[in-house]
Amino acid sequence: MHYFIGKWRITWMETWPQEYVDLEEPGYFEFTEDKGEFVFGAMRGWLDVRVSTRVPMLEFTWQGVWERDEYCGRGIFEFPDPDHGEGMFFIHSGDESAVKIERKT
Repeated sequence: MHYFIGKWRITWMETWPQEYVDLEEPGYFEFTEDKGEFVFGAMRGWLDVRVSTRVPMLEFTWQGVWERDEYCGRGIFEFPDPDHGEGMFFIHSGDESAVKIERKT
């Protein structure tokens, strides 16, 4: 089992202020072995997760809804320690943002 499994609070996004990230509820990513979900601002999405066996990292593609419109994209997170993750979130043909997450206790 990978230590990244669980719910992670979004603590910072480069493109959107924290006030927007937490607009409807506190922004988060949640990971299982091979899937997950996320919520931030007016966006909600579902993940297809791939785990690296060489480094503490995961990559994902996602599909979701943002203010009733459908979107998709990809992302990546590296985990410098078991309680923190840093990565990138990409909207296909749209915005991108660096992201920091912290394990929810």
